[in-house]
Amino acid sequence: MAQPQQDASVKLVHLALPVRLTHMVNGERSEPEAACTYDIHPKGARLLSLRRVKTGDLVTVERGRGKSLCRVIWTADPDSPLRGQFTVECIEGGRSPWEEELRQMQEHYLPIGSKAALKAAGNRLRRGDQNRRRSRRFQAGGEVDLVQVGLECRSAGRLEQISEHGCLISAGDLLTPGTHLRMVLSIYDVSIALKGNVKYAAEDRSMGVEFREIRQGDRPLLNYVLNQLKKPRTDGFAGSEVVTEPLAAVAG
Repeated sequence: MAQPQQDASVKLVHLALPVRLTHMVNGERSEPEAACTYDIHPKGARLLSLRRVKTGDLVTVERGRGKSLCRVIWTADPDSPLRGQFTVECIEGGRSPWEEELRQMQEHYLPIGSKAALKAAGNRLRRGDQNRRRSRRFQAGGEVDLVQVGLECRSAGRLEQISEHGCLISAGDLLTPGTHLRMVLSIYDVSIALKGNVKYAAEDRSMGVEFREIRQGDRPLLNYVLNQLKKPRTDGFAGSEVVTEPLAAVAG
């Protein structure tokens, strides 16, 4: 199941917070379970838990004196690196259990190629391996939410190709090369927030974007997507084709 697209206007923070979960099983409440958040936003959170859940389950999430009834709207593939993660959406009004943290924290980004970003992803590749991966670009399919930095003008596009350092987007309204962007890529079962620059615009209504920064905590998600795209696909999604153009102008 694909994870619902994250609205770029919603403040999402990658933050591990201890919480207590109470599951509804056959109309009865389970014993509270200790868990933690992976990221949080005003309407819900992504959680990490040892207990298996399924889409549609109801859980009560507690942190301190805060409590919210939530519905599970996405679960990770148990055979993927994201196993154990699931997303909940608050279905009752009032404050979320992490409202105070959202007020105190701001979203943090890391340079896409920084040592800190690689360390956060647990990447132990040799430099030669990393350089080889820069040139691998894949046909992809997904939605893109774009925000022009400074102007805060929003638009939508379609993800056509992606690499570790850039992507090709088709859009009705092309942006001028050099435009600074915040973007949320929704592909497979994850949403990835990045910042970048438009490198070129083509006559076929597509534009190449170079990634400059990635939201803290999202580097493993980008790696997950790229690893999925390396696998042969049989469901009509062109994920196994390696391409060399036109992203050569973006990521080299």
